[in-house]
Amino acid sequence: MELRIFVEPQEGAGYEQQLAMARAAEEHGFGAFFRSDHLLRIRPGDGSPGPTDSWVTLGAIARETSSIRLGTMVTSATFRLPGPLAVAVAQVDEMSGGRVEIGLGTGWYEAEHRAYGIPFPSLGERFERLEEQLEILTGLWSEQQEWEFHGRHYEFARGPALPKPVQRPHPPLIIGGLGPKRTPALAARFADEFNVPFADVQTARVAFERVREACRAEARDPDEIVYSHAVTVCCAEDPAELERRAARIGRDLEDLRRWGAAGTPSEVAGRLDEYRRAGATRSYLQVIDFDDLDHIAEIAAGVMPRIS
Repeated sequence: MELRIFVEPQEGAGYEQQLAMARAAEEHGFGAFFRSDHLLRIRPGDGSPGPTDSWVTLGAIARETSSIRLGTMVTSATFRLPGPLAVAVAQVDEMSGGRVEIGLGTGWYEAEHRAYGIPFPSLGERFERLEEQLEILTGLWSEQQEWEFHGRHYEFARGPALPKPVQRPHPPLIIGGLGPKRTPALAARFADEFNVPFADVQTARVAFERVREACRAEARDPDEIVYSHAVTVCCAEDPAELERRAARIGRDLEDLRRWGAAGTPSEVAGRLDEYRRAGATRSYLQVIDFDDLDHIAEIAAGVMPRIS
């Protein structure tokens, strides 16, 4: 199972902290550094230092790293028009030498939309916009030199489909969620990877099978898709350090054991192996404390060899 680091900068992290975490993840052999795409803190707090734009940040990190893959989990379809988003992602792909992946979702956090003046339509409309954006991104990144699109929410006059990303046919597209119908259908049509966010093992197993069924309905090989999950991690061999790590992120250790991947490296590896047996081949480990880079090193030394 491939292990990736996943962070939530909106909870209070600037660019330098994100860069340090990405470098640590690269140094210790993690497969990727992913970040959320939010504009407002979700947990209680004043939100300092404030949000950082995901694609601006990833473009900068791309120039400061050399091998680790970079991406969003996930970019909200409400945040950006699909044309400029296609340009931005293609540019960061070029800046990274072809190391970019993009998770794309409907958006769900209404408060951040209100706080930053972004329209927040109904869930039905957000799904419609997401579907059109997926069509637009793959169309603009295709081999066509000219392209046009006429949808319900977006209208593209014929024009040059540029720039092209380095990765062909395009950077991997990640679709995730627990919806029983629309999400699996979109994943079957567009996704290179399907992600189950912060769900128990049985829920993940059911969600993976829904996507497999949707692929079969589309006459697509279900094994063409990577199946992944995201889970909060809190790991330490020393019991006192484990308690300190849980306390520093304001989480109850027993809750983390129940709902996340917490404990000794052996215990964390055991939990991740449960997801592997449920069908996941990739784990996104949500690391909340940006300043605890020793945590990254301990996971790499203690968990990675047990789950690889």
